[in-house]
Amino acid sequence: MSEMIQGLTSKVSIPKARSFGIGRLWRLGFGLSALFLAGCAVGPNYKRPAVNAPDTFRGEAQVSTNSFANLQWWEVFHDDTLQSLIRAALTNNYDLRIAVTRVEQARALAAQARAQFVPQLNYAATAGKGRNVAGNTPSLTGVSSTVFAADANASWEIDLWGRIRRLNESARAQFLASEEARRGVMISLIAQVAQDYFQLLALDNQLEIARQSTNAFGESLKIFNERLQGGVSSKLETSSAEALMDSAAATIPGLEQQIALQENQLSVLIGQNPGAILREKSSLENQMPPEVPAGLPSALLERRPDIREAEQQLRSANAQVGVAVADFLPQLNLTGLFGEVSPELSAFTSGGDVAWGIAAGLAGPLFHGGQIRAQYAQARAAREQFALQYQAAVLTAFQEISDALISKEKSAEARTQQGRAVEAYKTAVVISMERYRLGNADYYEVLQEQQLLFPAENSLVRFQLNQLLAVVQLYRALGGGWKMEATALNSFK
Repeated sequence: MSEMIQGLTSKVSIPKARSFGIGRLWRLGFGLSALFLAGCAVGPNYKRPAVNAPDTFRGEAQVSTNSFANLQWWEVFHDDTLQSLIRAALTNNYDLRIAVTRVEQARALAAQARAQFVPQLNYAATAGKGRNVAGNTPSLTGVSSTVFAADANASWEIDLWGRIRRLNESARAQFLASEEARRGVMISLIAQVAQDYFQLLALDNQLEIARQSTNAFGESLKIFNERLQGGVSSKLETSSAEALMDSAAATIPGLEQQIALQENQLSVLIGQNPGAILREKSSLENQMPPEVPAGLPSALLERRPDIREAEQQLRSANAQVGVAVADFLPQLNLTGLFGEVSPELSAFTSGGDVAWGIAAGLAGPLFHGGQIRAQYAQARAAREQFALQYQAAVLTAFQEISDALISKEKSAEARTQQGRAVEAYKTAVVISMERYRLGNADYYEVLQEQQLLFPAENSLVRFQLNQLLAVVQLYRALGGGWKMEATALNSFK
């Protein structure tokens, strides 16, 4: 069948049958339904758009069918505090709970679409009395009349051309898209909690460095004061040391502020009022996830939720093209009625005034001023839009994974080099202090080495954080935790 023939709806009203042949109508309706349900549906069948997937991700050191994304989040993040935060977020986070309600809405809409496959049963009852009326229309009959009526009717739309099947295909795809959106929110939430937690640990480290630098400059000031009192030092030395100590101390309130704000942000993520985050002895240095390859790029299409969501949106739009095609074709309508009509209530249930009827009609469009053709053009354009969005989502995913791989590798290299620099600066501080005490160096040498050490330690913290954030971003970009089942999740609640 051509695309322009693919979609007719048939509307069938089936009466409440008695033995006088209405049973045949049911059998005829079921027969027609089975016949056309077995046939083709109008409109194009869905086909996944072609994507130009690379053989390997840029920045990937090795190619493997195994993937970092196959690990569950509790296998990636081994910190007990972080795991408890993620569990709380998956239970209480409002964005995730909102996403769940969207899934339920989509599920209900899909059920509404499925309901069009079966007969729709209705009933009605009326009682009335009037003068000079006939069927609620003024008439000079000159008499008063009383009417009691009750009937049951059924309507059924037989899917001649697959219009209802396309509607159901579209609604089901929207439901699956909402499921993928919920899963995307869940994966993003896990990544966001991990990122915020690592940033909080980094702030803890920076606060400790600020306190250590303040104490170190304080110790230098104490030594300089002792030498000043002994007449072997000048006020310049003590003033310089005091200024550096006060400058280091001034950074502490700002870091404490950032820590409080970060704790508030984490509290909101886990669905709690702003408050402190208990993290006991957690440290940034111990947060190293396992080294697992990214996997094959082709597997990403089946794993990453935003790509799967985009594909379901495309599938829904493709089905809507079939619905638009069906609007060009005639609709078959069967209607039926069975009931009782009587002028007297006492005779209403006697069965003598039975009313029944069946009818069939075929209706289709002749002229709608181009409306139906415009709807068809709109559906085709929407399908093209979602196809492009799907291809764009795939391309963006490849970029995000490549970015994370490169960031992870380069930040690890920088962390190694910076770690060596910090150790060298620590040695230099110790040596300069010993030289100063022996009179082989002046105060400037001591303060200079201290000034170089503490910024280097802060830089090391940033490189450690960047490496961890790159790992988290890689896990999210790969669609990490995609195999996680509800039973596995519940075991952590």
